[in-house]
Amino acid sequence: MAKYRLVLLRHGEGAWNKENRFCSWVDQKLSSNGVKEAQNCGKHLKALGFEFDLVFTSVLSRSIQTAWLVLEEMGQEWVPMQSSWRLNERHYGALIGLNRAEMALNHGEEQVKIWRRSYDVTPPPITESHPYYEEIYNDRRYKCCDVSQDNLPKAESLKDVLDRLLPYWNEKIVPELKSGKMILISAHGNSSRALLKHIEGISDKDIMNVTLPTGVPILLELDENLHPLGPHRFLGDQEAIQAAIKKVEDQGKVKSPEK
Repeated sequence: MAKYRLVLLRHGEGAWNKENRFCSWVDQKLSSNGVKEAQNCGKHLKALGFEFDLVFTSVLSRSIQTAWLVLEEMGQEWVPMQSSWRLNERHYGALIGLNRAEMALNHGEEQVKIWRRSYDVTPPPITESHPYYEEIYNDRRYKCCDVSQDNLPKAESLKDVLDRLLPYWNEKIVPELKSGKMILISAHGNSSRALLKHIEGISDKDIMNVTLPTGVPILLELDENLHPLGPHRFLGDQEAIQAAIKKVEDQGKVKSPEK
């Protein structure tokens, strides 16, 4: 029997998810479909009897908005939330704002897969000439981080995401888990993948094939040492979840011409 249970969630679909663009640290609200995904997630978790004691989010609106909607559907709006930049999506550097399918056409699907899914390959860094540089680095939410703005990343590999996430996991989340609290982490595709890699001991090679759909809760059951008792489980209609996973995987492929 599990000593601890943890629910991990990639936020609902955002506007740039829908447009198939690298969103990263650009702040985006949920699309209308993303709102429905978060609401359906909340309904499903309520039906399964989950009762959360604490929620962790990134400082990006789509992560926070997803958590709000989930808790509202569960009738648990009062549950406290803590937000940290350390749970932010991976910083895609110079790729931010670009369309994945167009990138695949220009650079090849394999290169886009490496940029999106590899463990230790970092994309080209964002520079001050980038159209979203000022929007990101002048944002007030990053003036109250536990690192100076000069030390915030300009591009990240998945390994970099794990490196900046682990101190928060070990110092903030783990003590709450071990105190017996039921925790929901509403984060992003890559911060969630990084955490899964750490908890489940997924290899650098195998993490390339781990894909997380938007708005689908993931259950982790852990022993007293926070080791998994089995592989993570997607909660919900499994056929629909597999279709959603394929949709995410296809984002990095050349778009087929319409017939």
